Amino acid sequence: MAALLMLLLHLPNIQLLYAHGGEKHGKAAKKMEENQEKPDTPAVQSAVPEEHAVHIQEPASAHARPDDFPNKHPLFVHFPIVLLLVAAAVQLCNILFLRKELDWVTTVATIISFGTAYYVTKFAHPHTSGLTEHAKLVLDQHDLYADWTIYLGGIGLASQLLNQFLFKGRRWSIVVVALVLSAAAYCVSMAGHYGAQLVHIEGVGPQGKYLETGHHH
Repeated sequence: MAALLMLLLHLPNIQLLYAHGGEKHGKAAKKMEENQEKPDTPAVQSAVPEEHAVHIQEPASAHARPDDFPNKHPLFVHFPIVLLLVAAAVQLCNILFLRKELDWVTTVATIISFGTAYYVTKFAHPHTSGLTEHAKLVLDQHDLYADWTIYLGGIGLASQLLNQFLFKGRRWSIVVVALVLSAAAYCVSMAGHYGAQLVHIEGVGPQGKYLETGHHH
């Protein structure tokens, strides 16, 4: 009976000890949570090569100047991609309609697309370095289809000029031009596919990665 009485008298002290221990544990847990929530802020080194880090971000504007790009290729490559597809589509439609207005659309689109395709392939095509073997294979396919885009685009332009000014938009000549431009459109779309693969899968080009400055084909 005496032992039971002593145990009951010491019970509040035991509870206080446990409560005090629980408080310490709560503080430790809270500190641990704060440490977990606190973001890690180590100095992250930029992946931008120093020679390409020309563009300084301005709070007032997100618009980069043409000179901020390591190469002009991405600024102009969309023109031949879009306009060759447009020229081929318009010429295919003109097989049915035989309209001079559509002939002019094809002519203008083909001139611009061929000119810009030649520029981005021969003058604004950057040199690369440090590519993986697989990236080199992708680049070879990209260049192959880009070259065929030039060849077929030039043939398509010459054919369209003959069609419009010599054969006066006869149906058979329109068909010939439509076939050549369709082949050129296929080649430029494949060149665009491999170009996108180089950028988004192989990592060639973003922030100047794997590009040599001051060297162009």
